[in-house]
Amino acid sequence: MLNTLFSGDLPRSRAMSVLLLLVVLGLALAPFVTKGVRPLNTAATICIYIVLVASYDLLLGYTGIVSFAHTMFFGIGAYGVGLGFDKPVPAWSGMALGLAAAIVLTLALAFIIGLFALRVRAIFYAMITLAVASSFAVLASQMSARTGGEDGKTFDVPELLSPANEFGEFMGRIVDGKVLTYYIVFFCAALIFLALLRVVNSPFGRVLQAIRENEFRAEALGYRTVVYRIAANCIGAVAATLAGALMALWLRYVGPKTTLGFEVMTDILLIVVIGGMGTMYGSVIGAALFILANNYLKSLMAHAAGALAGVPVLEAALHPDRWLLWLGILFILAIYFFPSGIAGRLSGKAVRPGT
Repeated sequence: MLNTLFSGDLPRSRAMSVLLLLVVLGLALAPFVTKGVRPLNTAATICIYIVLVASYDLLLGYTGIVSFAHTMFFGIGAYGVGLGFDKPVPAWSGMALGLAAAIVLTLALAFIIGLFALRVRAIFYAMITLAVASSFAVLASQMSARTGGEDGKTFDVPELLSPANEFGEFMGRIVDGKVLTYYIVFFCAALIFLALLRVVNSPFGRVLQAIRENEFRAEALGYRTVVYRIAANCIGAVAATLAGALMALWLRYVGPKTTLGFEVMTDILLIVVIGGMGTMYGSVIGAALFILANNYLKSLMAHAAGALAGVPVLEAALHPDRWLLWLGILFILAIYFFPSGIAGRLSGKAVRPGT
């Protein structure tokens, strides 16, 4: 049954199986093993970024497409849900309509971008996608009457998901609308991830990997590589749109900085490299480690600096304001010791030439 659920692509080592199990159990039990708003927000962000990074890895790791437009699709999904709920009385029908419109727009843009841009190579395609994503971010900021501009837009959700709506107590925690929202995010993220895992392990996914390794040979075998690359672009874009929808549902807010900013694209790239390109499980491990470091490294450094008070060099080096420096050092160490990514190393994958 597990083999079918994971599309015949079970973790290839005991260490990776244990690591993945810890991440999944931690996310599944997060509302009941943690207290406060911050840990639950961190867990929800990890769930969303797993989908977002896995959808990008479909392009970069499995197809060899370098795109900077992924945050655009992420933002389209978020704005679709946000605008759908932006009514005096928020309704599920409005959200469904907004999400459907977001998916249609995503497919249209992904197809057009792929149709015209995937015929060019490497850096040229990356620059085209960057230009399109930047234009969309500017457009979202300028349409302030609908999108809220640079400040973004907050919105209400149906009463079922309201924190004031309590269902009872379980394991010492009040189960309310926010906890229900978390599990909607968790299970939707799991289903989308398993769908992407099925895609990369299907005959279609094998063709994508053949295109990544040698596009000329794939064409010689009779495959229309442009069609496959456009299809991969559309699938990855729709998955990113769904991730954006989950982000908006969780935050009850949409804005350019949370979904359309280039910082989000940078985070995606870092997570893909840390987790391992061409390994869907790398998105799980990479997203968990990166989001945890992003949220708790500064606090850990503050505790360490307090414990080392009076030791001039170490206290200054571990000052919380230098957390980005240490995050960069940790990233360099991860690349040095895990050149094929953590999941790639644990599964015994070698680094491909040119990556």
